[in-house]
Amino acid sequence: MKFTEKIKQRQQPFQITSICRDDLEEVGFDTKNVDDGTMLKLASKMADAYCEDGFWIDLEILADHLKIKQHKK
Repeated sequence: MKFTEKIKQRQQPFQITSICRDDLEEVGFDTKNVDDGTMLKLASKMADAYCEDGFWIDLEILADHLKIKQHKK
């Protein structure tokens, strides 16, 4: 495998979540007048909040749970 192919493989993103209007409805919000632009802003804010508050902690816990090996220290 070429070096550039390895880099592309290592940086390949995998989707971890999404949000839809039904999610808002589930927690009590009326989405009749919520446009796609607002949904995009909400999705971006949700991604920021998750990365700041829980992503790195959850990543380590779940990777350990799946027995992904860590680098030797």
